[in-house]
Amino acid sequence: MNNTLRGADIVARSLARLGCRRVFTLSGNHIMSIFDAALDAGIDLVHVRHEAAAVHMADAHGRLTGEAGIALVTGGPGHANAVGALFTALAAESPMVLLSGHVATWELGRGGFQELRQADLAAPVTKASWAATDVASLGRDIGDAIHIAQSGRCGPVHLSLPSDLLDARLDESVLTWPTAQAPTRQPLGDVDCSKILALLAGAERPLIVAGPQMSNAAGRDLLSEVETATGVPAIILESPRGLADATLGAVRDVAGRADLVLLLGKALDFTLKWAAAPEFDPAVRLIAIDPDAALTARAKREKGDALLLTTLADPALAAEKLVAAARRTGPHNTAWLADARHAVQARPAAWRTVVSNTACRLHPAEVFRALQPFVERDRDAILICDGGEFAQWGQSTLAVRRRLINGVAGAIGGSLSFALAARLIEPKAPVFAVLGDGTIGFHISEFETAVRRSLPFVAILGNDARWNAESEIQRRMYGTNRMHGCELLPARYDRVVAALGGHGEYVGRAADLPGAIERALASGKPACVNVMIESTAAPVLRLPL
Repeated sequence: MNNTLRGADIVARSLARLGCRRVFTLSGNHIMSIFDAALDAGIDLVHVRHEAAAVHMADAHGRLTGEAGIALVTGGPGHANAVGALFTALAAESPMVLLSGHVATWELGRGGFQELRQADLAAPVTKASWAATDVASLGRDIGDAIHIAQSGRCGPVHLSLPSDLLDARLDESVLTWPTAQAPTRQPLGDVDCSKILALLAGAERPLIVAGPQMSNAAGRDLLSEVETATGVPAIILESPRGLADATLGAVRDVAGRADLVLLLGKALDFTLKWAAAPEFDPAVRLIAIDPDAALTARAKREKGDALLLTTLADPALAAEKLVAAARRTGPHNTAWLADARHAVQARPAAWRTVVSNTACRLHPAEVFRALQPFVERDRDAILICDGGEFAQWGQSTLAVRRRLINGVAGAIGGSLSFALAARLIEPKAPVFAVLGDGTIGFHISEFETAVRRSLPFVAILGNDARWNAESEIQRRMYGTNRMHGCELLPARYDRVVAALGGHGEYVGRAADLPGAIERALASGKPACVNVMIESTAAPVLRLPL
């Protein structure tokens, strides 16, 4: 006797067949059948408190592992809540799939419960967005969504799942299950590889700029190999602050002197100031390696003849080929590389001793001097930086291989969700989330998720009782007497976390911070170290330091 399966079973089993063992989700009417099906498929449902948090967790999973993270939300308002977080994943080039429940197909256009044009809503913030139309093709839809998310320039994909298709039954004998497909990744050609290396060798001050897709640990290690093999300084631009990202030290001085820039999977955009004056020499030339033809075409429109070469290739595959070829000839212009490395790594000596001028408040540099030895204990530690001025101090001070930031989108609020996903991926090494008191308000309820799921991490909260990034903008543009609308209360977020079942610490003196961090780690709980800080602008570094 043949078995029949619900569409929901097809979805859950297709995910399992493709290697997905964990889905980040929030329950709702349209997807209850998938919750039921997940029991038999052996899929772990990480049940969160807000749909955007599910997307942020899938995003973090994609960035840290390179595999597609899966978020599952209900239709209508659930889907609408999730869509905003897709923008962060898109800008970060993160492979992930959002599965959304959906009004039944027979209700479309008739005012069905929570009816919404979901695919249209998600389209601007995804690589692809569509609604399933046939129960027989649900498995193929799941496979296609994951494949698209991981191929070319990685990014989020959305698929809506109408409730009648999930409830419909189909004979298992006629099903075509999806098979795992290797992501489509285009290699760098031999001729272009030789041309690129020749152009780099012929330049006096070349610079390689990689995109967010190279920002995971493997990508950072590979980019270091590229730098060593070619003798060309290489950086990653993954922050909305672009060349002003505090992680990169005084890199703007390097950019201003560069005569050739190789864009390695990095879009020519606002983070680079479009490689134009005054950030760059007006005579600077460019090379673009990118998996997306639309972006190489855009770069050509922007730079014209200054763009010497464009080629379609996966940035990681291209990097591997450049390394192999460059090792046969050796690096060039190592003096320029040394100058550039000094600029990127240099930090003001004053940071080692700066202290707060305000009683019962710490300077951000004091906070991160205390945190640094804890981060350096384990090479596999994961650091998450989220928000504006305070997090920039963390990015500048703490050098780690495994890092997540809010990314090119500039959207804040994802760090607590990122931390939960990071802990699920990394069971042993410490996970630290650095964030401000404005940022924590977005998803503080995810501490309850972390407690419920036994996912310990430590949040270092810089509390200055204001939206400091916006206050700094107001001060610079309009004057100190025009700063308003950005005030917050000096709330006891540590007590909120403790009330949710976590561990809380309150710190107003620098001498107390190391002990508070140690206790937070030792608690084995999700923890919040609420540090009262001075309102200080993010660091801006220029040579000499």
